[in-house]
Amino acid sequence: MLHFLGGLAIVVLGAVIILKREWILNNFGRIDFFEEKLSAYGGTRMAYSLIGLIAIFIGFCIAFGLINNFLGWMLGPLLRYQQS
Repeated sequence: MLHFLGGLAIVVLGAVIILKREWILNNFGRIDFFEEKLSAYGGTRMAYSLIGLIAIFIGFCIAFGLINNFLGWMLGPLLRYQQS
């Protein structure tokens, strides 16, 4: 139950980041790296949207108990050579 509520809290945080990205931009400023690399796509606004989407994805994985499977799939090629 705690995983579900924690995951939903992360989902809500990601949604707030996406919905309030203009407020975040005004209060925290621009991120130079994203302005340089993503300037044609909105720069920092796109970065805040991507951060929010990643938070939503991770939140759903935690809420529904898929985070271990996802991390195993993601890090599997790196950890394959570590096992003895």
